[in-house]
Amino acid sequence: MNKVIIVESPSKSKTIGTYLGKGYTVLSSKGHICDLATSGKEGLGIDCEHGFIPTYTINKDKKELVDYLIKECKNKEVLLATDPDREGEAIAYHLARELNLDLDSNNRIEFHEITKTAVKEALENPHKIDLKMVDSQESRRMIDRILGFKLSKLMQRKINSKSAGRVQSVALLLIVNLEREILSFVPVVYFDIDAEYKDTKIKLVEVNGEKFDKDHKILKRDILDDLVANLKEFKVSAIDVKNVKRSSQPTYTTSTLQQDAVNRLNFTPTKTMSVAQSLYEGKNIGSETVGLITYMRTDSTRLAESFVNDASRYILNNFGKEYLGSVKVRNQKGMQDAHEGIRPTSIDRTPDSLKNYLTSDEYKLYKLIYNRTLSSLMASSVYKSTVISLDNFNSKWTMQSSELTFEGYLSVYKDNDEEEESKLPKLEIGSLFNADYINVVEKETEPKKRYTEATLIKEMENLGIGRPSTYATTIQVLKERDYVSLDKKNLVPTSQGILTTEKLQEFFSPIINVKYTANMETALDEIAKGNKDKKEELTEFYDGFMPLFDKAKENMKSKYPIITDKTCPYCGHLLVIRNGKFGEFTSCSNYPHCNYIEKVDTQAEFIGVKCPSCDGEIVRRESKRGVFYSCSNYPKCNVTFNDMPTEELCPKCGSIMLKDKNGNLYCSAHCESQLDDTYICPTCGQGHIVIKTASRGKNRGHQFYTCSNYPKCKTILLGKPTHEVCPNCNSMMVINESGNLVCNNSCKDKKEVVSTGVKCPNCGKGELVLRNAKKGKNKGEDFYGCSNFPKCKTIISKEEFVKLK
Repeated sequence: MNKVIIVESPSKSKTIGTYLGKGYTVLSSKGHICDLATSGKEGLGIDCEHGFIPTYTINKDKKELVDYLIKECKNKEVLLATDPDREGEAIAYHLARELNLDLDSNNRIEFHEITKTAVKEALENPHKIDLKMVDSQESRRMIDRILGFKLSKLMQRKINSKSAGRVQSVALLLIVNLEREILSFVPVVYFDIDAEYKDTKIKLVEVNGEKFDKDHKILKRDILDDLVANLKEFKVSAIDVKNVKRSSQPTYTTSTLQQDAVNRLNFTPTKTMSVAQSLYEGKNIGSETVGLITYMRTDSTRLAESFVNDASRYILNNFGKEYLGSVKVRNQKGMQDAHEGIRPTSIDRTPDSLKNYLTSDEYKLYKLIYNRTLSSLMASSVYKSTVISLDNFNSKWTMQSSELTFEGYLSVYKDNDEEEESKLPKLEIGSLFNADYINVVEKETEPKKRYTEATLIKEMENLGIGRPSTYATTIQVLKERDYVSLDKKNLVPTSQGILTTEKLQEFFSPIINVKYTANMETALDEIAKGNKDKKEELTEFYDGFMPLFDKAKENMKSKYPIITDKTCPYCGHLLVIRNGKFGEFTSCSNYPHCNYIEKVDTQAEFIGVKCPSCDGEIVRRESKRGVFYSCSNYPKCNVTFNDMPTEELCPKCGSIMLKDKNGNLYCSAHCESQLDDTYICPTCGQGHIVIKTASRGKNRGHQFYTCSNYPKCKTILLGKPTHEVCPNCNSMMVINESGNLVCNNSCKDKKEVVSTGVKCPNCGKGELVLRNAKKGKNKGEDFYGCSNFPKCKTIISKEEFVKLK
């Protein structure tokens, strides 16, 4: 009997399909096939009054796919190979239900890496769908639906906030609380001594028997002024030299991978997970298609014994015995430890060996994962640490240095907080010397730093908020909802984000807090293990949430309508700002007796540049096709630009200068005396030629010249543009890879265009050229057309050309 294997991702199905021979068909569900319905009481899709019974419906975009899967699986053995986590288990359960599979049969297989060995091993060890895992996922989904739907609608209606969720609201609370702490911070002035001897800092540690450090500071300047006035020569009282080992970090978890990718690669968490997904699902590396990393949603740092053995062999062969270390495993409260850590599927697939098969982002992330994993199995680095203790007039001082004596794991992976090497001047016990300079300096204590995406993920993990699969989406939602903004990588709450938190804490603090959310995650874990009952947990949540919701619904003050100082031009009543389906709008307070609504261009943003054609100003607008710039007097004035206008004028023609996405200036009129590296597009005549790099295909990584109006204009030049025109067909001349000046239309190479010297009778700009039809009913026949094609589509027969000539 033929077997059908169903996975989540189409790319994953292609990879697995290459491992299996005849008798196997690999299909994809493309993620979840169904979700809770939006019908029923309050659109929850849950019968909360009769035991929390969910109602599922097939997603609209999956109906044809489900019908196709049912047809393909008929009378065949079906194996469900969705991802090895709660979401994957739920997808397998819903597939089994739609395909009428027996839940008591061993029709579930799992693999944590997509390699030929792992897939075959999974096929040999099928098992039943874990219904406790399904209960856990279903509980989480129902809690998020009840809380999310009800809270979001309430917050939208009352204060115009777009959404509120179980995890995102607590993450926002962390950001807002930290911001409040920063704003209320009062700096404390303290004093220190800045001293140096032969480029080595001298640090004060004790005065008159009182020790000072980062937690115990000197608040009175006169203490240090008196000390400096009485200082004599420094005397070396002790020299302590020892070797300090620094161990490598364990292999990546989802959290630590996202943090490192933010700090080292400048990737957002969402981008990191997207790139990691492509590495996991499989890449064509020439000889085979294979998954390059293990499953990327994990909180474990375990490594398979077989991989550890292979990696140890690699370290011995490439670095030597002294570089061989041991496995580092990190234990943390709340760990599920369901999978290995994130690692390469083969230590022999080095980043450099795969560079030609990966995109730039894939290569960067794979190299990061590979080096971190390899370093986790390597020996500690060793530093020679030297501390020189000094005495001087009732005070004690130190000079320190750190010198790397053995690289160990640092030979492949550098730490973010790697120790800075330094050398001390040659001194012995009893040596005397005077400092090169000594100054008393005034300093201030500083507030805590704002969260970055990396540090917020770290904090969420430490507090037990969310799970590996939710970190990236939580932060992405906060940004999309305009609850936070990014300022130099720092997460700053917006006024709407602060207002949202204030209202949630006023009415829902018993459930929107760190402790409750962390306990909820633990309860979901216990349901998955079979230690807690799904219905009991849902009842406990619902009974605690609904009284809070009912109170908030009745007592939360609405932000709208907001009274303005404007009057209605129709009836004279005051205008008010209201909140509608599409956001804020201004209308008459006398509604419904007066239907006046103020017309405002909400999508226009002034950029401080005057319109070159009238007395209006240039504004930034957004359309379905993207951002563009136009005059504020539209439609009276039709001035528009694709790139951002500036206040600078072209030195030759006086036209306004534009700035492209790369920050390059060029003339809006595209005059010929503009900057040498700016050229008008020969096809559309509106955009300009820019350099881009191919991100995929056989030319991946190669630069090419194209129009800035892409995708409207799909012009691609054969080489570097010039201002010269082809004497044969009037096309742009370009410089090809060989350095030769050639026609971009390749007219001489094609030998299909012959210039006649006769002006085009229609456009009057181009010349009639002799061409040869390549297709259609007149294929092979000669005809005369304009050299300005495709702008001018003039076609003249031989007979008409003779008469014209």
